[in-house]
Amino acid sequence: MALTSPLQDESIHQAPLHIISTLLAENSNLSAQDHENIIVAIAPLLENNHPPPDLCEFFCKHCRERPRSMVVIEVFTPVVQRILKHNMDFGKCPRLRLFTQEYILALNELNGGMEVVKKFIHSMHGPTGQCPHPRVLPNLVAVCLAAIYSCYEEFLNSRDNSPSLKEIRNGCQQQNDRKPPMPLRLLRPEPPTPPPSTILPLSSILVELERNNNTTNAKRKGGPAGGDSEPNLIDCLLVSPAVNTLSIQLPAQADRVLGCFALILKMLSDYDDWRPALASLLQPIPFPKEELKYVIQRFAEDPRQEVHSCLLSVRSGKDGWFQLYSPGGVACDDDGELFASMVHILMGSCYKTKKFLLSLAENKLGPCMLLALRGNQTMVEILCLMLEYNIIENKDTQLQIISTLQSTQVGFRMYEQLCDRQRELKELQRKGGPTRLTLPSKSTDADLARLLSSGSFGNLENLSLAFTNVTSACAEQLIKLPSLKQLNLWSTQFGDAGLRLLSEHLACLQVLNLCETPVTDAGLLALSSMKSLCSLNMNSTKLTADTYEDLKAKLPNLKDVDVRYTEAW
Repeated sequence: MALTSPLQDESIHQAPLHIISTLLAENSNLSAQDHENIIVAIAPLLENNHPPPDLCEFFCKHCRERPRSMVVIEVFTPVVQRILKHNMDFGKCPRLRLFTQEYILALNELNGGMEVVKKFIHSMHGPTGQCPHPRVLPNLVAVCLAAIYSCYEEFLNSRDNSPSLKEIRNGCQQQNDRKPPMPLRLLRPEPPTPPPSTILPLSSILVELERNNNTTNAKRKGGPAGGDSEPNLIDCLLVSPAVNTLSIQLPAQADRVLGCFALILKMLSDYDDWRPALASLLQPIPFPKEELKYVIQRFAEDPRQEVHSCLLSVRSGKDGWFQLYSPGGVACDDDGELFASMVHILMGSCYKTKKFLLSLAENKLGPCMLLALRGNQTMVEILCLMLEYNIIENKDTQLQIISTLQSTQVGFRMYEQLCDRQRELKELQRKGGPTRLTLPSKSTDADLARLLSSGSFGNLENLSLAFTNVTSACAEQLIKLPSLKQLNLWSTQFGDAGLRLLSEHLACLQVLNLCETPVTDAGLLALSSMKSLCSLNMNSTKLTADTYEDLKAKLPNLKDVDVRYTEAW
């Protein structure tokens, strides 16, 4: 009746599904063949409807007990595909997520193993370079992280005999108030012990536990009341290497689950269109799987700023992948190669700034010097920049850095180049030369560098690069001009990265013209540190009203402002 009714109402299709759920709950002694017959019979109803929670539990049981059944492939595949494409919030129905998780584990039990899972992931993405379904990636990541959390959940809940994070949010504080856990595959009774030759060894996984339980409780209580989403693993696994480590003995089954979903994260990172969103969705979860390290390596190799910027911590006091994979970090299992590649991509982007170098000098100077001593070119460049920008104030530390640089061929060569640049800088900044300078139109970054290397420009106060072809790269030349007060960049390709560099070095700049440049809020916000600015032209840029208000509040000397043809106009 539900299939043939002309009425278009969701409840018409949901009603028989709920009836079947009730009947299944009342008849628990059905045979495996009865299970398959029921699933095949209701398959047409699932084409356009999510299964209700009780039915999801029934499907989970079938996936666990008969993973090689043809029903899993023929009936469950379109159901799971629909869930991944259309589900908006697993928190409202966590059993949908659990069913998806069990379905993927059932695919992994087939003869093809992870190859079958890989084909399923590819079918969800589609054959083109852009996935047409925006909900697929967030839903897959949610399933993977929940499965990874479940591998550790039993230990985390039992370490101090306390209720789980989810139970705490639901108000179950006492031991006798605790509810039985959801029927996770990991928590089902172990099968009879096989012969000794087939016993799989336990894997020992090191994780860090929080030393201060008060901090943990504060975090738990700070969560949204009545939230139904899964607790974040990072709230339970401490990422600081300073605390003692404990060894968690995960059963072989749990380790297989961990490996399966870590491999899926690895697969997701191989899709270029998914990588930016994946980088922002993944939070630091320091479980020592080679697949996860591969994912972070892909982020570190991606030239797009929206991807590799996610390597850094999202807020103060919370470590990011950059900190976790640094030498001495809890997830670092190499000699710092991944850390060096992360530094390389960040320095090549828009993080070649004093602020970034200061953070390295304060927190990671030892690892940087060690890697430079081993000949890592990126770290040698970092140490040279620290000397060039006067990041290190302690004389003994400066001498130690110089000794480190001179101990390798690449370091010795780059230190010599630094000394040459310093001599040229002294000549450039020597008093004398013009006070005003205008470059011809169509001049390039190389032309500007060549001009400034030709003599002394210590008196230069007014520089016009209007209608030239200079880019953000010329900022490294501009910051060498100690007397510069007026800078005209009208109709150039000077962007956000250049503005960040100027804001850190040209504190005396008073007049800046950015008319018709590609700068955005990301770079314009950095100007708030240039307290001497009294004239600022942002005509025809991507300035927004909020950024404009912020600049006005933070620049007390700003009198002359042009924001025509912007959102703030």
